[in-house]
Amino acid sequence: MSARRSGGGLRPARYGLLVVLSVLFLLPFYVLVRNAFSSNRLITAARWKWLPDQLNGDNFAALFADDNVGMVPALLHSAVMSISQTTLTVVIALLAGYALARYDTRLSRILLGVTLFTLMVPAAVTFIPMFVMTAQLGWIDSYRGLVVPGMFSAFATYMFRQNFLGFPVELEEAAMIDGANPWTTFWKVVVPNSMGIVGAVGTITFIGSWNAFLWPLLVGRENTRTVQVTLSQFMTSQGVNYPVLFAGALLAISPVVLVFLFLQRFLVQGVETSGMK
Repeated sequence: MSARRSGGGLRPARYGLLVVLSVLFLLPFYVLVRNAFSSNRLITAARWKWLPDQLNGDNFAALFADDNVGMVPALLHSAVMSISQTTLTVVIALLAGYALARYDTRLSRILLGVTLFTLMVPAAVTFIPMFVMTAQLGWIDSYRGLVVPGMFSAFATYMFRQNFLGFPVELEEAAMIDGANPWTTFWKVVVPNSMGIVGAVGTITFIGSWNAFLWPLLVGRENTRTVQVTLSQFMTSQGVNYPVLFAGALLAISPVVLVFLFLQRFLVQGVETSGMK
């Protein structure tokens, strides 16, 4: 009885802590939305106001009116890069993870060790050699230069491997008994029953690709400048155009927020079924 009362007393405290953490989490988004519809005078004012006197939609008009920035092409380049990279990463990691899970040989264990080792290498260390190879291939300022170097993901491969280790082999054996070959079994049986982890990896990959800045900054030029790189043009040595910058940032995060809201259940389900919970 006392334990039940103790648990009931802790429940309001837990809810209160969750409310506080939720407010702290949403506070940056509130500041982003508030500044996107504010004037420069209000944003830089010494006294903070929670809401602007009137919503200023001219910031978005100015964002698209500047031809030197090119916000519409930047959004298109980011969409092409993110969708292409997500699709290729998921397909390659699917095949690699399935092979590492089903074929337990000495070679597969070595490859798994090498794959896990690459997770410990900082990404910044590989930028210079990747940039040199990309330049030698003539892929600077091209979608190939943006997409190909980032479509091999050790993390995604490991996630798929962990998921396939728990996948019931009986389903694959039943399909093979019915006359299906390994390739058909994989695409007709294994993949349709693994859409949770596919959605999780796809969501993580898309968000990371859309938010990428350093690699698109190195490889992209006028013809392939992404939205994240384009936003940096509003910060110069002469000053920062805060209203337009916040408006662009709000527009830039919208696809990521929508993808997360629609696919978050796959993200939770994928992490649970991959053995990494």
